[in-house]
Amino acid sequence: MNDKFKWDHHSDQPYQLADKSYKKAMKKKHRADIWLLLVTNLFYFPLALIAAFFIKGKKVKRDKFFGLCVNLDKGDQQQQLIAELGCQQLQIRLPLADIDNLDKYVAFREEFAHCEVLINVLQDRNHIENHSLLLENTRKIFNAFAGSVATFQIGNAINRTKWGFFSVAEYLSFYQQVQQLRDSEFPDIKLVGPAVIDYEYHFTIRALFNGYRIKFDKLAALLYVDRRGAPENTQTGIFDTTRKIDFLYALAKLSGKSSDEIIISEANWPLSNTAPWAPTSETECIDEEDYANYLLRYYLLAFASDKVESVYWHQLIASGYGLVDAREGLVKRGAFYVFKTMLAQLQGSCVVSFRKEGDAHHLICSKADSVIEVLWNSGEQQQSLITEHRVIDKMGEALTGDIFIGQSPIYLIRD
Repeated sequence: MNDKFKWDHHSDQPYQLADKSYKKAMKKKHRADIWLLLVTNLFYFPLALIAAFFIKGKKVKRDKFFGLCVNLDKGDQQQQLIAELGCQQLQIRLPLADIDNLDKYVAFREEFAHCEVLINVLQDRNHIENHSLLLENTRKIFNAFAGSVATFQIGNAINRTKWGFFSVAEYLSFYQQVQQLRDSEFPDIKLVGPAVIDYEYHFTIRALFNGYRIKFDKLAALLYVDRRGAPENTQTGIFDTTRKIDFLYALAKLSGKSSDEIIISEANWPLSNTAPWAPTSETECIDEEDYANYLLRYYLLAFASDKVESVYWHQLIASGYGLVDAREGLVKRGAFYVFKTMLAQLQGSCVVSFRKEGDAHHLICSKADSVIEVLWNSGEQQQSLITEHRVIDKMGEALTGDIFIGQSPIYLIRD
């Protein structure tokens, strides 16, 4: 990134813009797009909100659902860790600002030959302002990954100025350039976007309903819900994780600018006592037990929706929010084993049914000759479970004797 955009290597994101006068001037320059955003939302927001309650998902086998983010700068141990987890869907960030090291990213991708990889192309101001440079380097990226990567996310967290864009229109122009290149020279590549972060769908609506000649092959969203606590908690009254997915899916179905295939390209919770590696303040941070529970329950809710193709946990190694802590060597957190168990039980399965009664949740999936039931209670109460079938906890350990359903999901397996 240029001198005004600094990168925080602790939390793997840009710092807030320090030059307030520059930020103010750029927002003023792009203020016309705010009016377009408002007008677009006045019509499409209520329409999609109503549709969200009626549009159903598709019950299909989701082989690509459970994904994980890995980074070039996190070390060679990632290959062994991914093999241990059994994860088959990976995301790799590739900053346009680091295009000089493109060969290293290609070699890094090749180290995960057994995995399908999504390349997340990160923007910077130089490439946003210089479309000739954007096309030159995007062409290099597409050529470099020919035959090994089929899907590219174009842009990331486009509604945060610290990431480089000052309006959705600026992003749409950026994406349109890349799509025109794809259409003319790389027709087999899939492009995903707009990658709005958090539950800020007014930006998503602006990106999905516009006059630009674009089409998102898949709809990407960084659907963080960490500031609400547990994934079942609500925002603005009724919008828990499930309702947020319903709303996003309705937008995709209504828009002519996207397919209805949704990728949640980032999600996580920040961990307590990990500053400066945590991406938020300590107020939003949680302990490792809640982190493991929330991770699993987030995936289960998204899986149960039948509306999401993939969820990528951000990320494998990150001291402030990842499955592995790298502050003193590599220490696998409990969530690492939760992720491993989740993959072992649910990867390649299909949702049969999902039921929620109060705080009690019951997901039933089928896989080969087995039926896997996942049960949890998002409230404080516990319920006794009596069964003759095999039951394991979220870490994969067998449960015997008195078994209770609580905030930590359990698997009941009927072979």
